[in-house]
Amino acid sequence: MEMLECAGFLLVDGDRFLVERRRPDKAVDPGAVAIPGGHLDAGESPMDALHRELREELGLTAGRVDYICTLLHRSEEFRKLHYYAVRQWTGEIENNEAEALLWLSFDEVGQLDLPVDRTAIAEYLRLYRSD
Repeated sequence: MEMLECAGFLLVDGDRFLVERRRPDKAVDPGAVAIPGGHLDAGESPMDALHRELREELGLTAGRVDYICTLLHRSEEFRKLHYYAVRQWTGEIENNEAEALLWLSFDEVGQLDLPVDRTAIAEYLRLYRSD
């Protein structure tokens, strides 16, 4: 099975973070409440994909970006997920792809449908919560 690389972005605003409810017509994880992101294009670095996906999905330009972790996830695809925290950005949040956008507090991490996303949040909290 081919492994696809993806970049996920954790948009953090104080004690909350932005997630998406994926559209039910998505091929991968339809309807899931998940951290937004997308596949890397050919020759694209994870950081370049992060910036492109942030523009495409939310209409934002990243300011401060911190690397969180890279995790492997098998669902309909086998994915290598590069997670980043975006704690500063410019632009107004737009919903260009998801069924819905939701802000969750870090106490509500159990509402995420994908265990890999919950692991990434735990790693974010371990690395950056004291910042």
